[in-house]
Amino acid sequence: MIPILMYHQICEPNPKGTPYRGLAVHPRDFRRQMLWLRRFGYRGLSMQQLMPYVRGEKSGKVFGLTFDDGYRNVLENALPILEETGFSASNYFVVRQLGGGNVWDAPEGVPHSDLMTVDEMRAWVAAGHEAGSHTLNHPFLPKLSHELAVNEIRDSKAELEQLLGIPVQAFCYPYGAQSMALRRIVAEAGYTNATTTERGLVRPGEDVYGLPRFGVMRSTNILRFLQKCMTDLEDRRRTRAERTRVQDALTP
Repeated sequence: MIPILMYHQICEPNPKGTPYRGLAVHPRDFRRQMLWLRRFGYRGLSMQQLMPYVRGEKSGKVFGLTFDDGYRNVLENALPILEETGFSASNYFVVRQLGGGNVWDAPEGVPHSDLMTVDEMRAWVAAGHEAGSHTLNHPFLPKLSHELAVNEIRDSKAELEQLLGIPVQAFCYPYGAQSMALRRIVAEAGYTNATTTERGLVRPGEDVYGLPRFGVMRSTNILRFLQKCMTDLEDRRRTRAERTRVQDALTP
């Protein structure tokens, strides 16, 4: 079983009452989470680096580390922590909003937040991390025609590859909305993997175009975080010895 973590923004949260405020994880909390996983012997990997473990070609204490949407605050606040821990990560970019903002959130009353520019995305990749696709415009894919869905999925890959000069292998479904038909489109477009917002650990034989993740929120307790990252899906609990080890380690 392999956990894949899903983050969005790494920054100070918006004021109380702001929609989706919980998607912003404070840099202090993100650093604490990464340091504890490293202390327990885990390595954070981008999706490209994680895939041999997902396919069963490698084994080890690893977890996938992903960020949705390509927020600038991830570059500013998460990148130094990733460098400190030696972890790598994938960031899923909305191609037509590079240098823009989270316009898809505006109807919900979510404040604007800057997304990385093309040069900042290149800096992210130059630092050893992965750029994946989150489509051209962040649409709700199941509502699109087949042709438009193909364009969002296929053309975003092509445009990212042109901007970066390297293959783009990872895809993430906006809002986690997907279907078997959309999975086929992603596969036919040439991606090697795709992540959802379905909760759970990656199991042996998992469909690589429908990989579940564990969403990390602002309010995620560190003990709960560690238990989820190191919990087998089949029983949803740690062994007594492992649970005690985690609790003892976190006790001042």
